[in-house]
Amino acid sequence: MRYVVIDLETTGHSPAKSGKIIEIGMVVIEKEEIKDTKTTLLNPNQPIPPFISNLTGIHDEDVKNAPLFIDKAEEIIDILQDSYIIAHNANFDVGFLNQELASHGYPELQNPILDTVELSRILFPSISSYKLSHLADHFKLHHDDPHRALSDAYVTAKLFFELKEKLDQLPYETLYKIKMLEDKLQSDLAVMLEERLEQLAFQDHPDDQIKHYQGLAFRMTEKEPKTQSATELSFGEYLDDIYQENGALSKAFSAYEPREGQRQMSETIYDAFSSKKHAFIEAGTGTGKSLAYLLPAIYQAINHQERVIISTYTTQLQSQLLEEEIPLIKKIIDTPFKVALMKGKNHYLNLEKFLYELDYGSKDNYDFVLTKAILLVWITETETGDIDEIQLPAGGYIFFQKVSAGVEKSINPKSPWFHYSYYQLARRRAQSADIVITNHALLCTDMFNQYAFLPSYQKIIIDEAHHFEETASHHYGLKLDYIQMQFTCNYLGTVDEDKQFSTVVEASGINPSEKLLEKWNAAIKEAKYDIDELFQYIERFVMSQQKNDKATSDIGRVQYRIKPDTYQQNSWQLVQDMAARLRMHFQKLLDVLSQLTNNFSAADENEKKSLEDIGQMQDILQKYIDDLRVMFQEQNEVALIKWVEVDLKGKHHSVFLYSEPSNVAPILASDFFSKKESVIFTSATLTMGSSFQFIKERLGVSEQSLITEQIASPFQYKKQVQLLIPTDFPDIKYGNIDDFVYAVCEAILSLAEVTSGRMLVLFTSYDMLRKANDLLKEMMTEQQYVIIAQGVTSGSRSRLKKNFQSYDQAILLGTSSFWEGVDIPGEDLSALVMVRLPFQPPNHPVFEAKSQQLKEEGRNPFMDLSLPQAVIKFKQGFGRLIRSSEDRGIVFICDARIRTAKYGKYFMESIPEVPVHYDTTRKLMNSAENWFHQKD
Repeated sequence: MRYVVIDLETTGHSPAKSGKIIEIGMVVIEKEEIKDTKTTLLNPNQPIPPFISNLTGIHDEDVKNAPLFIDKAEEIIDILQDSYIIAHNANFDVGFLNQELASHGYPELQNPILDTVELSRILFPSISSYKLSHLADHFKLHHDDPHRALSDAYVTAKLFFELKEKLDQLPYETLYKIKMLEDKLQSDLAVMLEERLEQLAFQDHPDDQIKHYQGLAFRMTEKEPKTQSATELSFGEYLDDIYQENGALSKAFSAYEPREGQRQMSETIYDAFSSKKHAFIEAGTGTGKSLAYLLPAIYQAINHQERVIISTYTTQLQSQLLEEEIPLIKKIIDTPFKVALMKGKNHYLNLEKFLYELDYGSKDNYDFVLTKAILLVWITETETGDIDEIQLPAGGYIFFQKVSAGVEKSINPKSPWFHYSYYQLARRRAQSADIVITNHALLCTDMFNQYAFLPSYQKIIIDEAHHFEETASHHYGLKLDYIQMQFTCNYLGTVDEDKQFSTVVEASGINPSEKLLEKWNAAIKEAKYDIDELFQYIERFVMSQQKNDKATSDIGRVQYRIKPDTYQQNSWQLVQDMAARLRMHFQKLLDVLSQLTNNFSAADENEKKSLEDIGQMQDILQKYIDDLRVMFQEQNEVALIKWVEVDLKGKHHSVFLYSEPSNVAPILASDFFSKKESVIFTSATLTMGSSFQFIKERLGVSEQSLITEQIASPFQYKKQVQLLIPTDFPDIKYGNIDDFVYAVCEAILSLAEVTSGRMLVLFTSYDMLRKANDLLKEMMTEQQYVIIAQGVTSGSRSRLKKNFQSYDQAILLGTSSFWEGVDIPGEDLSALVMVRLPFQPPNHPVFEAKSQQLKEEGRNPFMDLSLPQAVIKFKQGFGRLIRSSEDRGIVFICDARIRTAKYGKYFMESIPEVPVHYDTTRKLMNSAENWFHQKD
């Protein structure tokens, strides 16, 4: 076959918006070798935008004497004759080329097309990015001139060889299933697939790790059973061998520097395990706490033959433990040990459901088809079936919900699908592991459910422990929203729609009565109507209650707490009546499903599958009934905080309902701490001053069985940080918000000149962030800094962080979630600005309810709740700047309260000792300039 790889450089994204081609590169492939290359600049007869010139290096003078597109059109068509066209994002390149050809009277190209973006996603599903430059790095392809047409086309040709080689390695069943999807993909793969299938038709299966069952090929490897090994060393000798000057760590890493706090932490944890006590350990940044807690956990597990659980809040830390810390420990200790990762069921693919969707799923959109192809390749590689290993298109996660283990009922242990269940495999691995790594969410799910999601354990280490109360509260609470409810009703559908209900009825082969089907239709339609009515009315109710001082979340949603007196209002009683009516409609749908199941025979395979699908629908509806009851009834078994959030930027009905316990401590005390021998909490931020009192109370840990330890950071903060506090900022207390924001923006831009951007600005108010974002863009004369603002710039927190790191001179504006868990090491971050001390807004629903409860107990909500929360968050924010012993940076705090308020000392005492400068903003900038550019 003959292939021509094309790449275009253009003045814009679309010919319809006056975009023109300024360069085309072509690489000809014959007999799987590059035979020829062609490239030419083209005169667009219009100025090239500066950002395009900056990107490509092509300027107006370069194309002034270049041919026009019409002069090269015939030559381009001739080169493409009788060839496959290959492009990286073919929709763009081929689409652009076709529109240029059409504008000059030429017909559209009819060549078969291969899109290397799509093929890369399918054939290499675990790569983190499918940009051409990233793929070139991944495959070590020389890419000397990115964003020039011939260089990009040449790299794309080399990438195609990698893709073709991978395609040829896939099993017969995988290729056959992809061929069934091929007509809905963008790439014309039919001929390539048929040729390869013919070659494989009579070959044996060369890979004995690949299982072949019911037309699926997938990798399934069991880990060997748990070993019964132990070390003869005492714990002290074990640590000596690792930590001492000529120990295993220094031998494995020449740059290793002993950290006293690291060993101290290991010893404290083992003491807690040995004495069966709980512990709080605050370990400063740089302590190396992951290694410090893994070592005693492993020793305890292998020497006492008991499993130890490690729980983290973020998947980022889970990955670090598995990919960095565990392999390191396996190098430095001789005794073998086993580690398993355990996540919630919804993370794992269910092969039986996936096969059913492959064979019988219909009405698939492009994202669903692409996801099916991605999963087909991925299951030949994965040993876990954990969806976090791969990248899916946006709509692919909706499809994955249909085929995840989260929707499976209990599988018959005698069924082959039980043995081939990734979730059951993860459970078996966890059962035989010494160390099980999980997350706070699954830990809380396990804690609050009768069904055991984790293997039994008595000892657990909870990292990122400052999040644990929040996670436990969320898991004991609930969330309801309009979009999800309507999605469910649309997913179920009426009898006449090709949706879940009619699909299940048709697949089962039974014939329900007309009366039953009419009952379903009526209930679905009434439910959809009443969901609309309920959420519209709640939105109007909330907006009418808060005409002036509206509480807002950190992402700008209006918040309203449902208080005891809310239930006395006639308008809220109407809301309760509407919710009760909606529950009744869901109950009618449940009744129809129950009557349907009476006609089923468990022996029939089709009916068995339909029964499972009906069971899934019943679970969803029953949860809505239960949640609506809890949300709208006045009294609950556990005291709950309930509130509403309204997103004014979203579509109509963007309303969210939440509830969580007003105090989760008694629940944790009875359901968790009393049942476990030793629970170790660790984080860099657990104390206010030197006291653990706040976190102890919030979690309900008894003082009698508790060890506490504070371990200082090994970083030299006095040399690495300068803390600047201005004395001339406007006092926001008197309503000078605009003046304050202006002063903040002036300081940001002045400090950015010192540090060349590379700055994180932390806000406590989304509204103030938005104002600052607008003002900064007005104040910058030549857009010298890229401003990336959470909630304004589109993208997740991790996406915004990556964008920030990709620019040389950027300023990142963030609210609540950026105060912690954002690691930007090295020179990428040189300045941290805290706009306001991070006190929770007094009218935030959860804070307001907890404050009221403390008042009723005769306590001071400010000292017992507001201040400790703010100090801990302040410590988290401060910790964003210095992430290694090599980092240097400036912290600038705009809030005068840190120097003028009596409680300011609590914030200053909570951070490491650093040089502090109080002065006018101008003088602070001068001292920042001198310090930042001085040589060590």
